[in-house]
Amino acid sequence: MSEDRQPEQTDKQESLGASIRQVLLWLVLVVAVRSLLVEPFNIPSASMIPTLQVGDFVAVSKMSYGYSRYSFPFSPSFISGRFFASAPHRGDVAVFRFTKDTSIDYIKRIVGLPGDRVRMEQGHLFINGQEVPRVDKGHYSVVDERGYRLSGTRYREMLPREDGKVIAHDILKMRNDDLANNTPEYTVPRGCFFAMGDDRDDSSDSRFQGGHESGTCAVPAGNDYLTDSGGHDLGFVPIDNLVGRAQIVLFSVDMRHPTWQFWYWPVEIRWGRFLHGID
Repeated sequence: MSEDRQPEQTDKQESLGASIRQVLLWLVLVVAVRSLLVEPFNIPSASMIPTLQVGDFVAVSKMSYGYSRYSFPFSPSFISGRFFASAPHRGDVAVFRFTKDTSIDYIKRIVGLPGDRVRMEQGHLFINGQEVPRVDKGHYSVVDERGYRLSGTRYREMLPREDGKVIAHDILKMRNDDLANNTPEYTVPRGCFFAMGDDRDDSSDSRFQGGHESGTCAVPAGNDYLTDSGGHDLGFVPIDNLVGRAQIVLFSVDMRHPTWQFWYWPVEIRWGRFLHGID
């Protein structure tokens, strides 16, 4: 009897070992893909409305700009600089680390590259002295992550890329006469970029500098043009803070109800945003 059981026990042990190896292999593949190729990212705020909605889950390509310490889980401090670096384009929707706390991910549109001069005048965006064209698309209204209604005008903005191409994307404008819509001219330092939200009046972005930033992208003395009341001054963003480019909305959920109320899931799924491209 014991001799008959021994092969059976051996087979079970080999089967268990094979299963463990398969699980470990899948874990390695998942970590590798997330670290090197594509990372999912959830949109938690309204700063990129109407391009991105609260509750969108987007795929972020990490190969777009190469790799820095922020491209990998836990941001290993022994990694410096960028590997296989590729410069971002004006108009890219990018995920990057917040300048004041690099454990926090931000997602904005890159509107200024090193050497660019950026300013706002009566709600209109100017780059290198030229007004960025836009077309009125009518009234737009949406509820943000706090339950507040954002109501304004939707515009189709034609943002010029540095290579002569034009990135056509939508923005939301609700006002034109505050300080964030009438700024001095910012000159983007070397090794940095200027980021803004497509929801131009509900975005803590590079317009807000405060004059207290440090490091390679610190604003020049006297550039304390705007300070975000919540302490979220973004300032100029180091290119090394880039994580990747947002390329597609994988799926989207209108999170008006708590997650545990599963009976609302079918009606909260935004079916029209499945595999929706990002302009």
